[in-house]
Amino acid sequence: MIFETHAHYDDKMFDEDRESLLESMQESGIGRIVNIGADLASTASSIALAEKYPFIYAAAGVHPSDAAQLNEHTFQWLSEQTAHEKVVAVGEIGLDYYWEKDSEVRANQRYWFRRQLNLAREKALPVSIHSRDAAKDTLDIAKEERLAEIGGVVHCFSYTVEMAREYLNMGMYLGIGGVLTYKNARVLKEVVDYAPMDRIVLETDSPYLTPVPNRGKRNSSLNLPYVVMAIAEIKGITTAEVEDITWENAMKLYRMAE
Repeated sequence: MIFETHAHYDDKMFDEDRESLLESMQESGIGRIVNIGADLASTASSIALAEKYPFIYAAAGVHPSDAAQLNEHTFQWLSEQTAHEKVVAVGEIGLDYYWEKDSEVRANQRYWFRRQLNLAREKALPVSIHSRDAAKDTLDIAKEERLAEIGGVVHCFSYTVEMAREYLNMGMYLGIGGVLTYKNARVLKEVVDYAPMDRIVLETDSPYLTPVPNRGKRNSSLNLPYVVMAIAEIKGITTAEVEDITWENAMKLYRMAE
C-alpha cells in the first residue's frame, strides 16, 4: 500500500468526481492520504474530508502566498483547528518568493512562517514546509527556530544535494513526487540518490505536478506508482520495498501509532 503524504483533494479541480475518485483509492493501493491546508478555507475543508473518510487525515496551515489572511484573530482560529483528532501536521507553511517580489510581503511571509513553526512546536505536531526560490531564508529560519526539535517534511523538495543534507541533518523528511519523472529533474534525481531511503516520503501535490506519462493532466494519488518506480530505479530496489519503506516513513513523520 502507498501512503500519500501531501494532496489537495478539496481543490475545485476535483469538484466533479471527488467522491468517486476518493472511494476508489484504497482498492487501487492508496492506503492513506494527508490532505493539506493551504489557507483558512482549505484547512477547514481538509478537516471535513478527514471527518468523512477514515483513511484521510488533515494538516492545518496557511501557505506563504496566502499569509495575508493571517492576523491574531485568524491565527487563533488556526491554532484551534490543530486540536482536531485527525489533524496530523501544521502545513503547508513556509516561503514562496517565486510569485512575490515585494520586500514587505516577503517579510510578512517570514513572520507567519515563524509563528506557524512555533504553533507546531506548541502543539507537538510536525510541519509540512513549502519553499520555492527562498532556499537561504527558509534554511536560516529553520535553524533559528530549531526546526530539528519540531520535525516534519520539506514538501516537493526542489533544492540541491547540499541543501538536502542540511535538512536531513535536522532529521527532516523529503517529499518526493511527480517532478522526479521529468526529463529535466537531474538535480532532484541526485537528491533521491543521496538521501537515505528512511528519509523519503511519497507525495503528489494533487491536482498539480503530474508525473510522466500523464504530465499535463490533473494529478491524483493514483499516479504515485510512477514515482515509486522512479525511486526504485534510482535506489536499485524493488517497488514493493519503496512502498513499504515510505509507508513506515510516513507513519513516523505524522506520528501515527497504527
